[in-house]
Amino acid sequence: MEKRRKKILLSGVLMVCATWVAAQGNGSAGINEATQMVTSYFDPATKLIYAIGAVVGLIGGVKVYNKFSSGDPDTSKTAASWFGACIFLIVAATILRSFFL
Repeated sequence: MEKRRKKILLSGVLMVCATWVAAQGNGSAGINEATQMVTSYFDPATKLIYAIGAVVGLIGGVKVYNKFSSGDPDTSKTAASWFGACIFLIVAATILRSFFL
């Protein structure tokens, strides 16, 4: 039982040392690579948010039409909430893209 504990402890110490040795590289190169990686995700993410905004707008339009055609009195409240969500998604995507790029 004691040999097993020593083996586990030794392998843990070796893993920590190997990680420490591997992490001694140039930090600015890693930061630059991470920055390039993150900025490369902005265009697809912005397009995805625009697509989600379009779907939310279409769903909102159908919901508002159903409420309007059934004579529901809170149609304007529903329209404001759905289209407000759509506009928020589009504006948030645009602002985030311009802020980070």
